[in-house]
Amino acid sequence: MTSPLPFARTPDTAGEHPIVAIPGNPASGVIVLCDHASNAMPPEYQHLGMPDVELQRHIAYDIGAADMARTLAAAFDAPALLTQFSRLLIDPNRGEDDPTLVMRLSDGAIVPGNARVDKDEVARRINRFYRPYDRAISETIAAALATGTRPVILAIHSFTPFWRGVPRPWHVGILWAQDGRLSQPLIAALQESDDLIVGDNEPYHGALKGDVIDRHALANGLSNTLIEVRQDLIATPETAAAWGRRLADVLRPLLADPIHRRDGRSSTAA
Repeated sequence: MTSPLPFARTPDTAGEHPIVAIPGNPASGVIVLCDHASNAMPPEYQHLGMPDVELQRHIAYDIGAADMARTLAAAFDAPALLTQFSRLLIDPNRGEDDPTLVMRLSDGAIVPGNARVDKDEVARRINRFYRPYDRAISETIAAALATGTRPVILAIHSFTPFWRGVPRPWHVGILWAQDGRLSQPLIAALQESDDLIVGDNEPYHGALKGDVIDRHALANGLSNTLIEVRQDLIATPETAAAWGRRLADVLRPLLADPIHRRDGRSSTAA
């Protein structure tokens, strides 16, 4: 069993940095996001009192998602942003007022370091982890728009094969809300593969007020999709990269459609 990842640090200082920003062409037309890329925690949080085995589970991060995101970013020469903190510290894919922003209990596991977290500590985590990621997304979108290109937002996630003892049959799920310009043709394209069970807003629904897609894609009228791949299919860097390449091959012709360069707030979304 591998050890939990160390908390990410900038290469030239001992200061902490909550994000990995992968450079890419801001005019590529794509921005890749990975909200739950890492299970890292600063040492002073002492793993929130959790044993190492719990930090290897899906409750701490999206297994395989980071390698998929990196592969997709490389395929499209796109900028990418990956978090470098565990979702157990704070979940950047929630609104600041969401009751699941800091989880006290996650899939049967008590999180001791969150049990008595107060408003001041939540505010500290928001300022230290959540808002730097949020600002980086806004800045990356602004850089793309400055080139005259409206970027498509690809949010990369993964899901556990079982939930509360019930197996999940989907190999990949496409989540979306309001704007289906990319998600609907992506679902159709993936369903052409005989070896895939594809979820349309499964295993979750894409309508989550205040999440990253809501805050950054829908609010700006940007075409988008949230891709969830089952974790047993991407549990190694090699299988995750293979899935990244597979998704890139499916997405490439879809992204060529000029519909994705329009403002979704001023046109009728699919």
